[in-house]
Amino acid sequence: MDKTYFDREEAAARTSPFGIFVNQAGYKPQDKKTAVMPFPCDRFDVVNEKGEIVFSGNTRHFGVDAQSGDDVYTADFSALDTDGRYRINADGKTSAIFEIGENVNQPVLKSITKALYFLRCGTELCEKHAGDYRHAECHTAEAVLWDDNSVSLDVKGGWHDAGDYGRYVTAGVCALSHILNAYLMFPQLEKLVLDIPESGNGVPDILNECRVELEWILKMQRSDGGVYHKATTKLHAPFIMPEDDKAQMYVFPVSSMAVADTAAICALAARIYSFDKEFSERLTKAAFLSYGWLEKNPEFIGFRNPEGCNTGPYGERDDISNRFWAAIEMYALTGYEKYHDDMKRYLREGVCLTALGYGDVGGFGVLSYLRCENRDKQIAAEFEDAFISRAEELAKVSDNCGYGASMVENDYHWGSNMELLKYGMTFAIADYITGSKKYIGYAKKQADYLLGVNAMGISYVTGTGEYRCNYPHLRPAHADGIEESIPGMVSGGPNRFPGDPDAKILIPEGTLPMKCFADDVGCYSLNEITIYWNSPAVFLFGYLCE
Repeated sequence: MDKTYFDREEAAARTSPFGIFVNQAGYKPQDKKTAVMPFPCDRFDVVNEKGEIVFSGNTRHFGVDAQSGDDVYTADFSALDTDGRYRINADGKTSAIFEIGENVNQPVLKSITKALYFLRCGTELCEKHAGDYRHAECHTAEAVLWDDNSVSLDVKGGWHDAGDYGRYVTAGVCALSHILNAYLMFPQLEKLVLDIPESGNGVPDILNECRVELEWILKMQRSDGGVYHKATTKLHAPFIMPEDDKAQMYVFPVSSMAVADTAAICALAARIYSFDKEFSERLTKAAFLSYGWLEKNPEFIGFRNPEGCNTGPYGERDDISNRFWAAIEMYALTGYEKYHDDMKRYLREGVCLTALGYGDVGGFGVLSYLRCENRDKQIAAEFEDAFISRAEELAKVSDNCGYGASMVENDYHWGSNMELLKYGMTFAIADYITGSKKYIGYAKKQADYLLGVNAMGISYVTGTGEYRCNYPHLRPAHADGIEESIPGMVSGGPNRFPGDPDAKILIPEGTLPMKCFADDVGCYSLNEITIYWNSPAVFLFGYLCE
């Protein structure tokens, strides 16, 4: 980042006012409930809002946690199952307020899902639905092709991808896949009320919001089925409101990853939106068109930023997992054996069956294949075993972490909270496959970490918890002049390789991975937000709300 964005000598350091770390949203009565103390103590008390002790217990010494360096003690208060609001006290230290109640996860789910509405591009956010975070319509002027400025295109719409105002096909498809798969797996999401402009039209609000991004992706498809990789300005905008970003928008060349991902998501969405015949048919046509382009263009066409552009590249090493996923979705849509044969061919080339990110999408294909009525039982069993085995591996990592996170040192990179949330998804998927609740405790531990049971003692979701992220690297959240951040945004989280000037000021060399974080707007390598960090959180909390 250009340091001129922020007129200050150095970034501000913030530390938790609480010494005991809990899930600041709270716990269901039946949940395993564990607080973490990074200091020696023998006893703890749980107090209610009146300050009355309602539960006491002995702590357990976990030992030194490798990713934080903390000597960890844990307090298990699972036996407390009475609805209410509480704090934990021990040795003169206290926790943030938390709640016990059956519905503690619903406000989090609503907040992280509605956050996508606040990222809408090309439209006004009105006071009725956005409140203080309203703004005028933005980025409505026509874009031009990067390679031929004489060609203009209408690509307004969709979601702003991250802290910037760019829009990227593969990132958007990843977010849609997280959410649409969650919608199919967890009925709770059908009833989610988001208070967005389309609410009350008889369509689940979550599908109304996803349609915003789907409509934009359809605009990025060429008539031959090719799909442009991204729509951005040449350079990231300064910290201004979206309607004030008047720089020329460009549409960048086709990538085979964008084409395959578009074929996949359109085939998946065509089935989900079957209640809307016209829209479903448009999606089906788009899926066939892009898959046809893939057949005519078997070579990998990647993407790198051209000279003069500094917006997100979203490059990948190959497109095998993308084509694998597209083949499965086409098979699920049509039942045609040719797509099944394609899927098996890509499978032989090597696909990570549990990958759930934008850079490797094999797990999305697996989820759809396991729902196919005409699936091959042997292949399906292989796919199921992959997720169950992965869940077992991650459970062991969680057991060896003082804070319960299923992350090893290498996971603490840019966007580490996405790794955490994908691991939460893996536990949820393993339970979905087995029909059991074997892994729900591990899934809950990932949510606990996200919302405060971590070495920083911070909730990584804006608007949730007493001590929470409030200064994300998000242009409108800084430019709107409102002290309280737009709610529901998932921060990227700790990064053991701080990659921006402010982070390098704030994170001393040698800091252990879980503590490489600062809640500061300048720290884009630590505290940015993106649609595909919110979307796995939607999946995880959709599962926890069931």
